[in-house]
Amino acid sequence: MRILVTGGSGFIGTNLLNVLLEGKHDFLSLDISEPRLSSHFKFYKKVDVLDPETLTRTIKSFAPEFVFHLAARTDLDEKKDIKGYAANIDGVRNLIKAISATSAVRRCIFTSTKLIVPNDSGPEDDQDFRPNTLYGQSKVEGEKIVRDSNELHCEWCIIRPTSIWGPWSDAPHNPYGRFFEMVAKGCYFHTGETDPPRYFGYVGNTVFQMMKLLEAKTESIQAKVFYLADYEIYHIRQWADLISFKTTGKKVRAIPMSVMKFAALAGDLLKMLGISNPPMTTFRLKNMQADTTKMSLESIRALTGSLPYSIESGVEETTRWLFRKNDEDLNGL
Repeated sequence: MRILVTGGSGFIGTNLLNVLLEGKHDFLSLDISEPRLSSHFKFYKKVDVLDPETLTRTIKSFAPEFVFHLAARTDLDEKKDIKGYAANIDGVRNLIKAISATSAVRRCIFTSTKLIVPNDSGPEDDQDFRPNTLYGQSKVEGEKIVRDSNELHCEWCIIRPTSIWGPWSDAPHNPYGRFFEMVAKGCYFHTGETDPPRYFGYVGNTVFQMMKLLEAKTESIQAKVFYLADYEIYHIRQWADLISFKTTGKKVRAIPMSVMKFAALAGDLLKMLGISNPPMTTFRLKNMQADTTKMSLESIRALTGSLPYSIESGVEETTRWLFRKNDEDLNGL
């Protein structure tokens, strides 16, 4: 297949390109950041989705049959103006114009987010939008542009990844890579007694689901929304203990909720003082205690069947990557 990937240098993008390499597909990766792997450079072009002329010219020249749109600003840091997330809004609009000028494109998979509603909530339907962050609102705007477009003449669907983790999750603004590293270093503690059910997605399964959407029949995907996650419900205690045992040989220790609340307030204060990304904040603590299983995975499960990775095999793969990464970091000192 002839495939275009926007945002191919990011976390999910890097894992997707590895799968495309294995399948010997003809593909091109567009990103404003360079690839994270040397093997990806020959498939890479530096293109900003906010540069419509270059974007259209590049896509017309490559003439892809299929498009994965992953390029986005993914942090939650913007608090003042949604224009800070122009890549998530104008970038979608520019991509649609570029696709409309390229008759070869047969299908496009647009990436949104589960945060079109609060993290502890579930949508009533595919267009139930209740974001509580500017990032979530920007993704809502992107989805509306796709749905309302009169220029999009190819097949399309929208994916909403849940909490995705795995190798290369040290990409900027991925909290689960940091979680994995904190557990591996013995810096993570269980919080109180609560352990709500969660949907997470190992990135190997996420990419598997994305490829299945690329191959599915038109009537199965056209104009539909799919949440991407592992079908097994996670409990953070179980997951963290598994990571800790693989990396340190020990289980994770627990600390009282009162201590975590104090740490969260301290983190809030650090953010107010301009210190970015403290280990704990009130927002992060609330997310840790949220039940995130209130969306349906039935539509994607019907298309994919069993997933290739269990939580145990995902932790094994991620642990190997983490040890290799740490060795490379030490060798670079």
